Amino acid sequence: MNPKLCGIAAAIAFAFATAVQAQGTNPGGGVTSPATPRTGQAAPADTGNRKAARDEHKAEKEKIEADYKADKAKCDTMKGNAKDVCMKEAKGKEKVAKAELDAKDDRSGNSQYKVAKAKAEADYDVAKERCDDMKGKEKSACEKEAKAKRDQALAGAKNERKGTASTGGSAAGTGSPNKMGK
Repeated sequence: MNPKLCGIAAAIAFAFATAVQAQGTNPGGGVTSPATPRTGQAAPADTGNRKAARDEHKAEKEKIEADYKADKAKCDTMKGNAKDVCMKEAKGKEKVAKAELDAKDDRSGNSQYKVAKAKAEADYDVAKERCDDMKGKEKSACEKEAKAKRDQALAGAKNERKGTASTGGSAAGTGSPNKMGK
């Protein structure tokens, strides 16, 4: 089984094991369920679930860091601009993965915006690094195109955060009834 699936399976198994362990005996008699707090304590199930979630989050974060180190090690064999591009790709992949991990816990529009921003910035950094292979006007055009793509992606992400549909038109809101919440 590949390491990713092993890590995910272990995290899920650990989460279930922690939830089962949270059940215990009540000093007044009987078995408590995760929903019923023990006498003199706050809800232990919530604490157990939070601890399991925290442990799972930590494991996923460590996996992201390990993947980054592995990707970075692959870049060590390269030379010149190819190595620089590889390093930017590895760093961008790590930033996006961390933003997605944070967004998994917090489904707010702001978290989703941070993911979209991380992707846009990572793509921009890689594209800009690729432009370094070029010279003169070709390089300038390449950098302008990379910046335009990043700006377009960021504008789309801002529109999504506000709850408006990005139709490729102007970045300014049209006051449509499609706005939600904010």
